[in-house]
Amino acid sequence: MNTTRRIHLSLLALGLAAVTGVAGAQQTEALTAPQVRAQLEASGYTGIHDLEFEDGMWKADAKSADGNKVDVRLDPRTGRIFPEDRVSQLGESDVRAQLSVAGYSNVHDVEFDDGLWKAEARDRSGQDVELRLDPDTGEIVGKKKD
Repeated sequence: MNTTRRIHLSLLALGLAAVTGVAGAQQTEALTAPQVRAQLEASGYTGIHDLEFEDGMWKADAKSADGNKVDVRLDPRTGRIFPEDRVSQLGESDVRAQLSVAGYSNVHDVEFDDGLWKAEARDRSGQDVELRLDPDTGEIVGKKKD
């Protein structure tokens, strides 16, 4: 097995651990709008506006440290920022495999858009959901009923 494949498998395993909660305790309460604004400001974003909770994630328009306008999404639990121009370390097949292992079925409409992987699927309880996934680990960072 080549090194690149081993790295991908390691990333998938880490992502699966995070999705299933094996990686340790995570914050379970969503961040508030003031906390999200503070997180963005602390990360160098200015001109923050149109801050709203949408599709299971926080979303805002802002200016990056270099003055460029950018759309950003934030993990509602951790505050991790995902700028729209982010490059993914995973491919569509990686995302599909990870969701399958995590118990999702009927995975479809998988696409990389606005700095995040997006997918629709059916969860273990049979509920149709829309998911947003971290572009580096495949961890589910946003989820809403479809």
